[in-house]
Amino acid sequence: MPGRITLELITPERAAFSGAVDFVVLPAWEGEMGVLPGHAPFLVQLKAGLVRFRVGEEASLFAVSGGFAEVRGDRVSLFAETAEMADSIDEERARQALERAKAELQKKDLDPMTLASAEAALRRAQVRLRVAGLPSGRRRT
Repeated sequence: MPGRITLELITPERAAFSGAVDFVVLPAWEGEMGVLPGHAPFLVQLKAGLVRFRVGEEASLFAVSGGFAEVRGDRVSLFAETAEMADSIDEERARQALERAKAELQKKDLDPMTLASAEAALRRAQVRLRVAGLPSGRRRT
């Protein structure tokens, strides 16, 4: 088996994941970006989306909301605003958050900060629901 990548997924509150993985796919601002061992160094801004990685036959999924990632050598350091493993997402709470964000966006004359906050909340809720709807946060393939 080829080498592995050390993945660190860190939020302001905690280290959500740290370990050796075979590959990782990031929700980069310009689209999904895959990282394999030996990847060239780079720094990339992340958008709300799905982080997926594989260790052997086991795939894992996290919902993240923004941040950035740095690839240096065979290490990926991912600094996200939030990160939740798929099987820990409360779908009902995510649905409620989605409805609140939609309602906020329906209001007239929102100031730019409130509008940006509501749009970010909408994206986070959509990602959380998408990830929660997948078969499992950890699955064999």
